[in-house]
Amino acid sequence: MTVSWRHLPVAARPIAAATDAAVTAARAGDLGETARAVGDLAALDPAQVGLILGTTVRLLLEDRHPDGLTSDDVRAVVTGCVRNRPGVDPQTVVFLLAGALDVLDEEQPPPAPQALARDAVQLIVELLGDRPVAGELTRALGEIERTQLND
Repeated sequence: MTVSWRHLPVAARPIAAATDAAVTAARAGDLGETARAVGDLAALDPAQVGLILGTTVRLLLEDRHPDGLTSDDVRAVVTGCVRNRPGVDPQTVVFLLAGALDVLDEEQPPPAPQALARDAVQLIVELLGDRPVAGELTRALGEIERTQLND
């Protein structure tokens, strides 16, 4: 089923579409389609991709841990993602989590866009469970819009 992203701001549409395609392909185990969609995602504006995917990850973490996130919770997310998603780099996952939680060391150089996109997709798949990605992306974009309107 193809999701229409026409209701989103123009800049967010290709990010949502590429993320949706990558998550759908990763869930289906289609390595070729996952790589293509991750490539599309990595080619987009890294700041916008990071904001949308980071917000999605943060909201998914908040859902899983409504009483707050402990270091053991973070360790379990990293371990689960690396164990369940072959090819995921634990350092990249830690970087993604630190960015999503707004505790990133700004002096630390980021991993390559391709690695960030690949592992962000896998982290989202890990955190999503059975939920559809479209709803979570829409929720993240709504959160970004509210934050920007209130700043």
